Amino acid sequence: MRKLRNKELNRLTIKEFKEIEKTPIIVILDNVRSLNNVGSVFRTSDALCLEEIYLCGITPTPPHNDIHKTALGAEDSMNWTYFEDTKTTVETLHKKGYKVYCVEQANESISLPDFKPTQEQPIALIFGNEVKGVQQSVIDIADGCIEIPQFGTKHSFNISVSAGIVLWETTKHMRNL
Repeated sequence: MRKLRNKELNRLTIKEFKEIEKTPIIVILDNVRSLNNVGSVFRTSDALCLEEIYLCGITPTPPHNDIHKTALGAEDSMNWTYFEDTKTTVETLHKKGYKVYCVEQANESISLPDFKPTQEQPIALIFGNEVKGVQQSVIDIADGCIEIPQFGTKHSFNISVSAGIVLWETTKHMRNL
């Protein structure tokens, strides 16, 4: 066994990436404050070929060196839009036919292993602030919450880790992998 070289990975150009069909998932960052977390979500979203990223509230936007440090150029390939208010963003997505889920610990949350989305239903996944999580007013209008099972003394992941776990599992179902 040997590691593959970069040229053996068959990476898409930015132009090719922009033109291919995307997994129908929009990622919403609700007041995420860390530039590195934002960059990481860009990189993960590019790797999974997701539709778009919505940056809401205090979430920083490209261009920024600290976003680029973890995004490694994914801020150029991924479509993204800034919205001042997450709640209004959710209401707009509902009108467009999206199901919207918060990644949050809630009394009626769906355990991630039980969340089985299909490609026929476009979805948006909301990841919240590093300290406060997703705003309650946003949870109130979402279609549900998804929770990652955890077993240790800590009951939270860094937002970039949560995004990696949830976005991979969701993409796996939507692409029938």
